[in-house]
Amino acid sequence: MDITSYSMNWHYPTSVRVGPGRIGELAKACKQLGMQAPLLVTDPGLAALPMVEAAIQQCRDAGLQAAMFSKVKGNPSSENVLDGVAALKAGNHDGVIAFGGGSAIDAAKAIALIARQDIALWDALKPSNVDASKMLPVVAVPTTAGTGSEVGQASVISDEEKHAKRILFHAKMVPGIVILDPELTLGLPAKMTAATGMDALAHNLEAFCVPLFHPMAEGIALEGMRLVKEYLPRATKQGASDIDARMQMLVASTMGCVAFQRGLGAIHALSHSLGAMYDAHHGTLNAIVMPYALQTNRPAIEAEMERAARYLGLPKQNFDGMLEWVLDLRQELDIPHTLAALDIDDSNAEALGAMSIKDPAAATNPIKLDAGQYQQLFLNALQGKL
Repeated sequence: MDITSYSMNWHYPTSVRVGPGRIGELAKACKQLGMQAPLLVTDPGLAALPMVEAAIQQCRDAGLQAAMFSKVKGNPSSENVLDGVAALKAGNHDGVIAFGGGSAIDAAKAIALIARQDIALWDALKPSNVDASKMLPVVAVPTTAGTGSEVGQASVISDEEKHAKRILFHAKMVPGIVILDPELTLGLPAKMTAATGMDALAHNLEAFCVPLFHPMAEGIALEGMRLVKEYLPRATKQGASDIDARMQMLVASTMGCVAFQRGLGAIHALSHSLGAMYDAHHGTLNAIVMPYALQTNRPAIEAEMERAARYLGLPKQNFDGMLEWVLDLRQELDIPHTLAALDIDDSNAEALGAMSIKDPAAATNPIKLDAGQYQQLFLNALQGKL
C-alpha cells in the first residue's frame, strides 16, 4: 500500500449502556446530559406502544418535562424534521430522546442538530455552517437492529422537492448516550427483523470491502458479519423469546455503523436512490441489491470475500461461497430476489443511474462505477440477473 493511503480520520462511538432492562436508566441518562425537558422523537407505529408510554412516564416521574413527537416517515423527510423542530420549540425542549428504528433516530438527530441554529436545514449539509455549541444533546434508544444510527455522525433525510436523499453530517451528531436494551426489540415482527438485520449485514459487508486503510474497522466488520450469520435467523424465527439473539443483533447493528466510517459502496448508493424515488424500506432494498452489487464489484473484492468466507467458516471459502451464503440467507429470511417484487419497474432506470453516482456512498465503492453501470446494476437487481 502506498504510504499516502494511510491518511485517514478515525472516530469511535459514544457511551453505550448495554443489556436487558437498561431502558430503566433513560431518565438518568437525560439528566446526565443536562436535559430538563426532553422531546422523545419516534414513529407513528411505536408511538402507540406501551414501551413509549413507559419511557415518557419514567422521565416525568423523575421530574423531567417530557413530551413526544411521532410524525416521522419510514424514509424521514425534511418536512418531518422541520415539524419536529416546531414541536421542540413549542414545548421549549432542551434535548432529544431518539427512540425507534433508524428513521426515527435519523430524524431525531437532525432535529437536535438544526433546532437552535440560525440557518436553513439544507445549509447544514456543510458542517462549517453549523454552530456546534447550539446543538442539543441526544439520548438514543434503538428498537431495531439495522442502521446503527445510534452511534453515527450523520442523518439520512429525504429532500422531497428533489426526490433525493441527503446526508447531514457533523462530528458532534453522535448521541451523547446510547441505550442498547434487547427487550425493546422482542416485539419486532419477523419481516422487519429480517429486513433491518440485512441492513446491518450490508453495513458490515460493504465497509469490509472499502479499499481504505482502517484495520480496526475491518476487524469490527468481520465480527459484525459473524454475529449476523449466527443470530439473524434466530432473531427472525424466534425473536419474541430469544433475548440473546436480539442482543447480539443490536450489537451487530452498532458495529456496522462503527465499521462504515471506513465507507460504503454501490449497495447503498443505489438503495439510497431507490428509497428516495420509491419510498421503499431501506433495509429491504439493501438486501435485494446486495448480491448484484457483489457481482458487479467482483473483480476488485475477490481477496476480501475469501477472507470473509474463511472467518465465517463457510463451506466454500471464496467469492462464490460468500455469494451463495448471501443468497441462501435471503431465501431463509423470505427476502425477495428482485426489485420487481416491490412493484418497481424500469421506467426510471436512467435517472437512478444518474442519482447513484452522486450519492456519497459511491465515492468509496471498490470500483468507480459510472451512471451507465449503476443503471445496469439496477436492471440486474430488477430482473434477477446475477
